[in-house]
Amino acid sequence: MSTESRSLVVDRPGCHRLVLGPRPEPGPGEARVRVAAAGICMSDRELHDGHRDAAYVRYPVVPGHEWAGTVEAVGAGVDAGLVGRRTVAEGFRACGRCERCRHGETSLCTAGYDETGFTRPGAFADHVVVPARLLHPLADDADLRAAALLEPAAVTAAAVRAGAPEPGERVAVLGAGTLGLLAVQLLAAFSPAELTVIDPRRERASLALDFGASEALVPEEAEEVRGRYDLVVETAGAPSTAADACLLARRGGRVVLTGMFTPGAMGIDPVHLSLSQLTVRSVFGAPSAAWSYAVRAFTAGLLDPAPLITHEFPLERFADAVALVGAGGPETGKVLLRP
Repeated sequence: MSTESRSLVVDRPGCHRLVLGPRPEPGPGEARVRVAAAGICMSDRELHDGHRDAAYVRYPVVPGHEWAGTVEAVGAGVDAGLVGRRTVAEGFRACGRCERCRHGETSLCTAGYDETGFTRPGAFADHVVVPARLLHPLADDADLRAAALLEPAAVTAAAVRAGAPEPGERVAVLGAGTLGLLAVQLLAAFSPAELTVIDPRRERASLALDFGASEALVPEEAEEVRGRYDLVVETAGAPSTAADACLLARRGGRVVLTGMFTPGAMGIDPVHLSLSQLTVRSVFGAPSAAWSYAVRAFTAGLLDPAPLITHEFPLERFADAVALVGAGGPETGKVLLRP
């Protein structure tokens, strides 16, 4: 086993380098994982370009918060039986002691923001070291390429749990990116009467039909179905989609906002919100329970992220890979790095 390990370091916005150094060793309570695949999302593009809020990144940093791999070594106090297990891991380094953590809301930890790939070394590397308590072991035959998408799947699981879908309801998903298409798979398991996906890219909206949606619309067509849906899950984070999601919900309906909005996004009309008596929830990241939900769905075959993967690159081609994210055409889905 090599004692060296490569990692992709972003020293500052727009400046990255591939570093060869000593293989990281797990400390007490930690595990070292050999990375099989790591996904790149818009948050990674923002980190690289310098557009991520300074409170949510610490340079220099090894990015990579969406990943899967195999446990290679464990530190003191960790079950040695984990070695050789395929696994994913939660990204938030929640304290586990504050009131929100004790309530099970680990993504709302009040100890301060700390996340693998943003403030701690991530998985754009041969190896990543994480607290063993954050691991979610997978089946022995799990597809690690697909499992690299269990981080965004956990976010959509948090949204589905917040939306509390029931069989026979009318459901809409706003956005047909990675989060939207994963949400379609999870929501389809509840046997909705209708499952409509709305995206301005008609090719992406139509792709949702292969994932369990019953209807695919572009925003202009969606104006005709405003006020129709029991549950609306927003995943796009576009300037108008929070407001649009509330207009799609029926009176007394439920809206879950999952997309990452930027300053200047259109606000929700408080008059409409009040008169329609909507329930609106938001999701940022995923608590431990949502991770468990996503892993169970993946293991049971209810969630298959593999068809979302369209591009794979070695670490050496990180520049090509990150350029595709957020700039590719409708044919660009999830982009992976394969150390």
